[in-house]
Amino acid sequence: MSDVHTIAELHRLYRSKSASPVEVTKACLERIASQDRELRAFVLVTPERALDDARQAEADFVAGIDRGPMQGIPYCLKDIVETAGIRTTGQSRLLAKHVPASDATVAARLKAGGGILLGKNTTWEFAHGGPSWDVFAPPARNPWNLAHHPAGSSSGSAAAVAAGLAPATIGTDTGGSIRLPAAACGIAGLKPTYGRVSRKGVLPNCFSHDHAGPLAWTSQDCAMIMAVIAGHDPGDPGSSPAPVQDYQAALDGTCLGLTIGVPWSWLDQAGTTAPTRRAFEVALDVLRGIGATIVPVTLPTLEAYSDSKKTIAMSELFSIHERDLRTRPELFGASLRYRIQCGALIRAEDYVQAMRMRAELAAATQRVFATVDAIVTPTGEPAGKLEPQPHSWLFTQKSMTTPFNSAGNPAHSICMGFAGNGMPFALQIAARLFDDATALRIGDAYEKATPWRAKRPALEGVPADPVG
Repeated sequence: MSDVHTIAELHRLYRSKSASPVEVTKACLERIASQDRELRAFVLVTPERALDDARQAEADFVAGIDRGPMQGIPYCLKDIVETAGIRTTGQSRLLAKHVPASDATVAARLKAGGGILLGKNTTWEFAHGGPSWDVFAPPARNPWNLAHHPAGSSSGSAAAVAAGLAPATIGTDTGGSIRLPAAACGIAGLKPTYGRVSRKGVLPNCFSHDHAGPLAWTSQDCAMIMAVIAGHDPGDPGSSPAPVQDYQAALDGTCLGLTIGVPWSWLDQAGTTAPTRRAFEVALDVLRGIGATIVPVTLPTLEAYSDSKKTIAMSELFSIHERDLRTRPELFGASLRYRIQCGALIRAEDYVQAMRMRAELAAATQRVFATVDAIVTPTGEPAGKLEPQPHSWLFTQKSMTTPFNSAGNPAHSICMGFAGNGMPFALQIAARLFDDATALRIGDAYEKATPWRAKRPALEGVPADPVG
């Protein structure tokens, strides 16, 4: 079976006995073997494990055992998600031989749900220092144009799904690292509510802002993954015991009765280009057409969210890597080493004030959500060329994704069309705390009302590497 299918399509095919998990898995492995040499979405492929998982899923179907929406679905994991007996490097030479003894909770839940592990996806070093060419493996490329970047840090995760190498993957998001790669690669990616998906066994970047979540071709597929991975985990101190929603039941194909806010000043603060703004305005018309009421809202400035988040994140990043930075600095890539060092210059009182500021920003954000069901913005600009960046570039960005890490709200990115050069535009949909279902509902309704999910990238020849 060689066609590329979504999770929802495979779910139906398996249950009608029209497809075999083993054959689907073999097709994914064949696509990886033929295309990933150029794309570099995988840092490790696990064909033996995949085929073992596939045979077990097929045997379960024959026996009448139904383990849920991910049974028989091939998936991959960002290479900061630990896997028992399978190398997990964080894209760093520090962990070149690191083989965990146990699975991260999210990996264990996918395995228990009958999923099929294809391998580990390329990321930026420790989900922060990239794109870099002096780390464990070279950076991933964008399947819509191999000369362009897939954003980060869940770069290989998004590239793998967009290219049809896997229908599902798990990424992480500290300031936009699920949504920005989803946007760059024209797929769907959800940063869940903080505490909704366990981070136990996920290599940390910033304890207070890290999230784990799904990337897939559609919002419906993200909802199906969330049905398996969401829920309380006592092993994660940030995990919430709040009841888990029925994400799939929320997808009714409309936005009837929903009020959606637009923080127009953010577009100006982020320097949104005219083509992206036009695509966004067309997307708003689509949302109106499927029942939404669109209203302007006012939120704190992007600069305020950014200043708070970066102060906290640099402090926590330094605390995580301080010992290795002092004893083995040569094993870090230059970009991450530069960024970690900045954390050593932040005073304790600066960190405390940034945490206080974050609490104020989160409260202000929730006050706005008391007046609307969701907030939408462009996720960012279409992906540019893959090339080395100044080590400081991450500090200078004003992102419309970061505020929802600071506030903890669920935020979802979906494709909203294509630029003149063929690269995807993207729409970000944020919702109230623990109302991830509404973000997915809006994304699903928009996808069903637009033609974008019918278009897949066609991989072409790889250009010369910009570094050496």
